[in-house]
Amino acid sequence: MFKDRAVVTFIAGKGGDGCISFRREKYLPKGGPNGGDGGKGGDILLISKKKVNSLIDFKGKHIIKSENGKNGSGSNKTGKSGEDMIIFVPAGTIIKTFPDEKLIFDFDRENIEFLITKGGKGGAGNSRYKSSVNRAPRIAKSGTAGEAIKVILELKLIAFAGLVGLPNAGKSTLISMISGAKPKIADYPFTTLSPNLGVVYSGHDSLVVADIPGIIEGAHKGEGMGLNFLKHIERNRVLLFVIDISDAALFSPMETFLMLKKELEHYKSRILKKKILIAANKTDLLSEAEIDKRLSELMDYCKKKRIDLIKISAVKGDNLNLLKNSLFKLLHDE
Repeated sequence: MFKDRAVVTFIAGKGGDGCISFRREKYLPKGGPNGGDGGKGGDILLISKKKVNSLIDFKGKHIIKSENGKNGSGSNKTGKSGEDMIIFVPAGTIIKTFPDEKLIFDFDRENIEFLITKGGKGGAGNSRYKSSVNRAPRIAKSGTAGEAIKVILELKLIAFAGLVGLPNAGKSTLISMISGAKPKIADYPFTTLSPNLGVVYSGHDSLVVADIPGIIEGAHKGEGMGLNFLKHIERNRVLLFVIDISDAALFSPMETFLMLKKELEHYKSRILKKKILIAANKTDLLSEAEIDKRLSELMDYCKKKRIDLIKISAVKGDNLNLLKNSLFKLLHDE
């Protein structure tokens, strides 16, 4: 199961209490105070890792606590510090305040560490309060509470290219053919109910492609899969539009492209500043003459805008190497 949002309360460990104790030795009837300090509470640290690909580990975990520090004891023994808790999150995770959703931190790459809550301090034992005027202090401090915070964890996938298209455009088939991804594939809309990642290889090079669930008209208003998955496109450096050019498509290739472009622009206009590549899919269902006729308007547009358009058949594998080469060219042109 893919999970890209979680509301979690993180509570760091409480510091241990200081101890009230006095030396008890046979020939030292007035032994001094020897109560030790409490141990520090455990911190909670988040670290981003690429191998973690969803927030599924937070499913059902609404409160996460680290270990409390141990109390101090006699003979000036400091209590053991609570063990720090290290939690791995996917690279691409952002932390936002709850409930107003203001950005706290952005794990925009791998191996970033963020201390989300700090453990409480251990309380002082009574040996800390000995003085010339108070040789037998009967006072010790309690440990302080650890920090606590309720936050929203939200994942925005990090991939080089995001596949953008209407439902049933052939995105899942395409990612399965150019990478090792195994998405669900069927001949009906919204087969993809969550994003899929695939790694595409070329010699010693590799790049990550994300199959985003199909976008429909009105997605920026929350219709269809709506905003839940449009956000994943924000992280991608290249937008790979997959357009069904067969007779079964509801719209012409040009109308489809403009509709998708409009939805992205309404969501966040800066997304369209990314590099664009277009894959005209399902060419195996048309003759060469029919392909050229259906694509004429879109090809003229791409020529003016200097956008590469590649005619492919994801099912048959036609021109997929050409498509991969174009992706790697964009990768190396950065």
